Amino acid sequence: MGSLRDRAAGSFWVLPAGLTLALGALAGVLNWTDAALRNAGIEFGFAGGPDAARGLLSVIASSTLTLAGLVFSVTLVVLTLASSQYSPRILRSFLTDQQTKLTLGVFLGTYTYALVALRAVRTAAESDGRGAFVPGVTLTVAFVLALLAIAVFALFIDHVVQSIRIERIIGGIAADTRAVIDDVYPADRDDRSASVTATPRTVTAAMVDDPLAGDDRSHQIFAPDPRVVSSIDADTLVSRAHSADALVVLHHGVGRFVPGGAPLLTVVGPDEVDHRTFLAPVGLTVTRTLTQDVAFGLRQLVDIAERALSPGVNDPTTAVQALDQIHDLLRRLATRPIHDGRYADDDGVLRAQIPVWSWDDYVSLALDEVRHWGAGSLQINRRLRLLIDDLLIVVDDGRAEPLRIQRRLLESRAADELPAIERDHLRMPDDGEGTTTDGVRASGAGDGSG
Repeated sequence: MGSLRDRAAGSFWVLPAGLTLALGALAGVLNWTDAALRNAGIEFGFAGGPDAARGLLSVIASSTLTLAGLVFSVTLVVLTLASSQYSPRILRSFLTDQQTKLTLGVFLGTYTYALVALRAVRTAAESDGRGAFVPGVTLTVAFVLALLAIAVFALFIDHVVQSIRIERIIGGIAADTRAVIDDVYPADRDDRSASVTATPRTVTAAMVDDPLAGDDRSHQIFAPDPRVVSSIDADTLVSRAHSADALVVLHHGVGRFVPGGAPLLTVVGPDEVDHRTFLAPVGLTVTRTLTQDVAFGLRQLVDIAERALSPGVNDPTTAVQALDQIHDLLRRLATRPIHDGRYADDDGVLRAQIPVWSWDDYVSLALDEVRHWGAGSLQINRRLRLLIDDLLIVVDDGRAEPLRIQRRLLESRAADELPAIERDHLRMPDDGEGTTTDGVRASGAGDGSG
């Protein structure tokens, strides 16, 4: 169910199609209501004749269809701009944007509503002697929908202008990633790996180290198609492994690409295995998603920073903005318990081993490439120093070493890329934007000295 919901949220057509069908059905219901009111001798709503009604509905239908085409065109332009300017990996955030889908749905739905309403309008000559029929309630609602479409279009224009601002893009990616961190690494999580006290009775220690050592009791399950692992339901895997008295060893963690026909997981222990039973809890998608993938959020931010630091763009301030959010995400991860990938059942028996990201992996992903490409920028060097020094205050001793390594690598890289006088300049106070504050203090700007 969760996978279906994620696919629906990531699809561009589900909401527009739903609104189109809903408004088309509404027009049909209101047409029937108008006919019932007419039979009861009740006149309500639109007071014009058939020609005026057809003219109004025709204008509404043609204009909303034109606006729907405009919305689609603007969306394509925004997608192209975002892909080329920032990173192709951020396109999913635009495809899941509810405002754009709602706007398109309102226009297509209003167009469909107008077409269905047109079928009910009849002149006296067309009604077999029953007199002209104008569905008053239906026409009144059509007029309201037209006004609503205008308001939605105005909001859409403002939304597009805001959505292509780099601060909005970076902030949106970071917000989505924070939600994933809270879901995958909750602060109060019960560490299931700490309860591992035994292995399944049919699994030896050698089989745990090498799942294929079990010979006929090791069953490999292969990826049916080239896919990315988007989610893993560890609780379901543990439950099914417990029922089969087995150990499930995944060869690829969340976010990893699996070639078609490559080993995806190995079930160790039982004599026979239903492949579908153990394949179902592993979500496989064509593209990488943020569903359980914190690293994908960091990857998008790192991509934006790298693109900003490329010689053709040379925009270190945008890279600093990406580093601001990377800093926040690492700070959030720094104090969270990170699972080691071993999952036990309620009896303490090891049931699943899943490749997971460690704290060291996250630090390396977040900082290595930005440090490499931004070594020649004073702004980036200062921001990275501030980030690392702050994290060293937050983390415990067990997580400090990868940060110390990053600091040494940064200093070494700066020594290669920057003259000595500029390296000394790096030691001046930092205002958090990667720029020195000495000049500001010297001039008295911003301190109320007027």
